[in-house]
Amino acid sequence: QVQLVESGGGLVQPGGSLRLSCAASGFTFSSARMTWYRETPGKERELVASITPTGGGSNYAESVKGRFTISRVNAKNTVYLQMNSLKLEDTAVYYCKVPLLGVWGQGTQVTVSS
Repeated sequence: QVQLVESGGGLVQPGGSLRLSCAASGFTFSSARMTWYRETPGKERELVASITPTGGGSNYAESVKGRFTISRVNAKNTVYLQMNSLKLEDTAVYYCKVPLLGVWGQGTQVTVSS
């Protein structure tokens, strides 16, 4: 059974940092491109970042370039999203997804507020 479990969300002040984790199981993690999305009420789910199976390549939404970093540790079946210089508009539920399988995690809430 394919499973993705996100963690690491929380409440942070503007300018702060958080690191999200997504633990994967039930598939060959090291062969799968992984992605992070986010969703806010009234908006479509937005692709934030993606990373190749080996971790050698990544892409980011323009809104987070230079602030967020996606990474992975294949030995731990885990993908991360390091979020720095957080802004109010980064407030959202963050999800990881395996595009190849179309499977989503349950999401983790990130709230940026003073």
